[in-house]
Amino acid sequence: MKKEKLLLYGSIKMFCGFILLGLLLFGTAGTYYYWNAWIFLLTLAILMISMGGFLYRKNPTLLEKRLNGKEVENSQKRYVGFIGLSFILSFSLAGLDRRFEWTQLSVNVSLIGLFIMILGYAMYALVMIQNSYAARVVKVEANQAVIDTGLYAVIRHPMYTASLLLFLSMPIVLGSVVAVIPMLLFPVGLVLRIRNEEALLINELPGYSEYTKKTKYRLIPYIW
Repeated sequence: MKKEKLLLYGSIKMFCGFILLGLLLFGTAGTYYYWNAWIFLLTLAILMISMGGFLYRKNPTLLEKRLNGKEVENSQKRYVGFIGLSFILSFSLAGLDRRFEWTQLSVNVSLIGLFIMILGYAMYALVMIQNSYAARVVKVEANQAVIDTGLYAVIRHPMYTASLLLFLSMPIVLGSVVAVIPMLLFPVGLVLRIRNEEALLINELPGYSEYTKKTKYRLIPYIW
């Protein structure tokens, strides 16, 4: 894909994503006076534009992979759908929580959540820098090599660890306790996805089986 077309496609996709998020949050909240949501969306936009701009300049091929990710395996499609459902439920509940004031969190707690969210995205960005094969789709590319340095020397799936920090902190940024509940489905879907992905990598990526013996932990050091 030409860089001009890639820029347009990425911009449209991000714009549509933010429109959807806005509809979920402000539609269920019944008001635009939802400052947690505005801070969340603004922060996320800054992070995404910064990372997208970096990849556009330094690694447009990887950016294209991230934008065009469509799962091939039915099992992975189910996991992605399961995770997507948890997001929709969580953001909808956050808006409803703002409307009915069930469990509004303090500003300080939301700021802690914002810090964790930024930390998660920073880790996600570092993975992009360290692994040019970090596509959204579970597959093995031609001439793909095992990455076992940097974050990959500590855990086998640092991108998913970054996703945990990023997504589990979002309901906190939005000021809602009840929104955390459906987001807890995300780690469940993630574990299922990792198990399926590793089975494929062991079978199809040379050296991955040896890598699993060298780097023992998949997602969280000293836990799993």
